[in-house]
Amino acid sequence: MDFSIRVIRADEWEKARELRLTALRDPVAHLAFLDTYEAAVGRPDDFWRERAEGASEDGPGGVRQLVAETPDGRWVGTVTVLVERAAAETLFGEVPVVEQTHVVGVFVRDEARGAGVIDALFAAAAEWSWSLTEPRIERARLYVHAENTRAQAVYRRLGYAATGVQVALHAGQDAVEVEYELLRPA
Repeated sequence: MDFSIRVIRADEWEKARELRLTALRDPVAHLAFLDTYEAAVGRPDDFWRERAEGASEDGPGGVRQLVAETPDGRWVGTVTVLVERAAAETLFGEVPVVEQTHVVGVFVRDEARGAGVIDALFAAAAEWSWSLTEPRIERARLYVHAENTRAQAVYRRLGYAATGVQVALHAGQDAVEVEYELLRPA
């Protein structure tokens, strides 16, 4: 499969919405995302516009959404990278001890799985993370559901290691998320 990786543009909110809604229909979406199709499909266009603008190449810099795009313009995969500052509370209520990024929203369409899309997306996410100088990122992390063994195997293959940290991110559920990290190369 021929594809390239790039950061989304603010005006691509409709494509970003379509890919997110597709991801939320995936059979393991309940293990992979802190969102549901039913909640997402009801959100107004302004929500999607703001989300795309904030994660775009011209956005404020604390978030980037990367997509794998085929030559005909079809988006076949995505990851989003959030900057988390040391000593500042994160979206999940934690306070990191080092400057880090957090990889979220990982999704590859069925027809693109096994074609190197996930590898390329994660390489681009790491490259963007390590390119930041203010702050200088020391690690990239992600959470994966303890029962999502397929994703865990992929993350280990990509060089991420389990840290031993486990949290319950799904409110009202007994679900456990396991933290994985990739340290900045020396």
